[in-house]
Formats: sequence, C-alpha cells, structure tokens
Amino acid sequence: MHLGNVGFGNFLLDILFIVFFVVWFWMIITVMVDLFRRHDLSGWAKVIWVIFLVVLPYIGVFAYLVTQSGSMARRSAEQAEEAREQLRKVVGFSVADEIEKLDRLKASGSLSETEYKALRAKLI
Repeated sequence: MHLGNVGFGNFLLDILFIVFFVVWFWMIITVMVDLFRRHDLSGWAKVIWVIFLVVLPYIGVFAYLVTQSGSMARRSAEQAEEAREQLRKVVGFSVADEIEKLDRLKASGSLSETEYKALRAKLI
C-alpha cells in the first residue's frame, strides 16, 4: 500500500516514534510529579534534580528511575491509600459497618467460612 510519498514501512516507523515520544513524556511527567510530591527532599535538592532533568533529560530521567524507583512505588502506594481513606471518610465507609455486613452475609449463608475469613482479614 502506498499513500503519496509515504510507504507502509515509513508509516509504521512514524507510529513507533510517536509511541516512544508519548512514553518519553509520560516518564518525564511521572518523575516530575514524584519529585514535587516528595517531602523528604529539600527545595534545593529538588532544584538540582529539575536542572539535571532539563539539561540532561535522558540521563536525568534514567538516573532518577534507577536511584528512586523503589521509593517511587512506595510513595505512589501511600498516596493511593490516602486518597482511598479520604474517599471513605466522604462516603461514610467504616470498617465496623463492613464487618457487620459480612456477619449478616455469613449468617444468611451467602458467604462460606473461608470467604468470610478472607474478606474480614482484608478489612482489618
């Protein structure tokens, strides 16, 4: 298939470059969000990381990912848990209410003993 001056191989190569470009920006945004969300770094350390990311973006992003990836995952999980807890407070979720619902389901026979124990352990 030939579209003007663009062959199918060039089209696929262009799509591949676009995907890499989008992934690259996603990595930069992820690193920047994590960097500015951190509370354990001083303002000067954040400035140094930003300068490093702007002046040498590839090396900066890869260095940040290599040195901070474990703590990035932990911070992301903590932030997700905080958001979940805030949502529970707004909605009115409480663990005691959920355990009471589980007790009613178990008493009605809708839950087996193993399902009940697994769900209760997940709540507690």
